[in-house]
Amino acid sequence: MSGAAPDLAFTGDPETASQPTGRSLWQDARRRLFRNRAAVASLALLVIAAIVGPWLSPFAYDAMHKDQIWSGPLAYGHLLGTDALGRDLLARLLLGLRVSLTVGVVATAVSLVIGITYGATAGYFGGRIDEVMMRIVDILYSLPFIFFVILLMVTFGKNFILLFVAIGAVEWLTMARIVRGQTISLKQKDFIEAARAAGLTSGAIIRRHIAPNLLGPVVVYVTLTIPGVILAESFLSFLGLGVQEPMTSLGTLISEGARDMALAPWLLFFPGIVMALTLMAFNFIGDGLRDAIDPKDR
Repeated sequence: MSGAAPDLAFTGDPETASQPTGRSLWQDARRRLFRNRAAVASLALLVIAAIVGPWLSPFAYDAMHKDQIWSGPLAYGHLLGTDALGRDLLARLLLGLRVSLTVGVVATAVSLVIGITYGATAGYFGGRIDEVMMRIVDILYSLPFIFFVILLMVTFGKNFILLFVAIGAVEWLTMARIVRGQTISLKQKDFIEAARAAGLTSGAIIRRHIAPNLLGPVVVYVTLTIPGVILAESFLSFLGLGVQEPMTSLGTLISEGARDMALAPWLLFFPGIVMALTLMAFNFIGDGLRDAIDPKDR
């Protein structure tokens, strides 16, 4: 009796044999995000409201009906009523939501790109480079936000695009500090030392190892930054430095509603509800993105 084991022959084609395929961080994050119904529903509603919303109202946002001033909800076909000039509140509310979301997302994206690049560079290299870069941040922090914006507006004129630049150029400072602190913690980890030993360049380490591990806390901060940017834009619009008539935003509508609250309380109630729902939606989106992107939660 022979004790030799029988030979196992492979009869399949090695080129067509099924191979296990892995998923990248982004593919895995997308799958995890789509499983979060609250985040997906919030993102879908905001996108639909921003893109399609202004066309849903039968009235133009700047059309004035002088015989229908301060009409209540459902009066004369105006679902949410009219303002002091007889303009349809629903049309202006949908346009204001689009403008506020545009300002919030674009200005936050500007601060995200600058803040991650600046903070990761300072934190990774450390030493004198870190000292010089963070002292520049401290100097910029000392400049009053409103003074900086007014200076830009006076120098270049009132421009809707300039509003993105002015807000984004200030919001990146906090982002840079958060990213720097996280980078200092990450660069001492074993996988970063292994990447250095493998011969990766500093740029490749920051791009492939530091940045993906920063996405968790950064995404959470971004979802807090967008509402903050929306409120900053509201403050500037209240001072006459932001969105100009006949355009509008959520902040402008709330300011107008507060002014006419005694005569037309719906002018404050409905924009306030939309603002609260928008902030809640961003919280859901932030929780979903954090759970989907954070590598430590995989």
